[in-house]
Amino acid sequence: MATNENPIIIDVNEDNIAEYPPTCFLNPKNIGYQIKAEWLKKRFIEGLKIKALYLENDKKCHGFIEYVPGEYAWRAVEAKDYLFIHCIWVSPNKFKNKGYGSLLVTECVKDAKKQGKAGVAVIASEGPFMANKELFLKNGFRQVQASGVFTLLVKQLKKAAEPKFKDCENQLRNYEGLTIVYSNQCPWVARFMSELVETIAGKDLKVAVVELKSVEQAQAAPSIYAVFNLVNDGKLLADHYISNTRFLNIVNKELKQ
Repeated sequence: MATNENPIIIDVNEDNIAEYPPTCFLNPKNIGYQIKAEWLKKRFIEGLKIKALYLENDKKCHGFIEYVPGEYAWRAVEAKDYLFIHCIWVSPNKFKNKGYGSLLVTECVKDAKKQGKAGVAVIASEGPFMANKELFLKNGFRQVQASGVFTLLVKQLKKAAEPKFKDCENQLRNYEGLTIVYSNQCPWVARFMSELVETIAGKDLKVAVVELKSVEQAQAAPSIYAVFNLVNDGKLLADHYISNTRFLNIVNKELKQ
């Protein structure tokens, strides 16, 4: 199939997501996809939007952007009156650096203007599993806050209070023992959690699990990314999705200390 045709943007919603599933959501038969799809049903009515990028004569999704009104952001941020980008993705690598990421960002900015929002906000990361801030800087965003590997950026459309991080470190003291705090906003995290029992089977590990089931809980998460948090006695061990092997390595090292 041709892969150098014009990009086509599809507005994905509850009615057509089966026809246009964002590839990051894994195979529709995967449990992670199914859990994420159920999570989405509750979010679409809150204003969540997904725009998927296809190419002419190509049935595969090669990119998408997921964003919500800032009041409903599943991140530890305050972003009232903004649209907030949860995720942006372009794949495989040969389709990167072709302007597709910028096209998706532009779609979100256009929507923010249409809705009369103060702007668009996003958290970027220097680490894995999240977009780098350079994509947003070249599209007119500016950095307003940074913490560790995370950067909060905003593209202002009108005068308003700037978005800001919540006090995540203060939340860490609420968790005793080895604890996973997560939400199903990310299908990869959903898949990880579905495999957790098997992952720790036969191992001398006691793991408490806390699912973030509401926006309020997500915004009070013990890390900025919020979607996945591995905590031991108030110490943050991981603040983004990790593999099963990485999880066991981190836990074994921590418990031996």
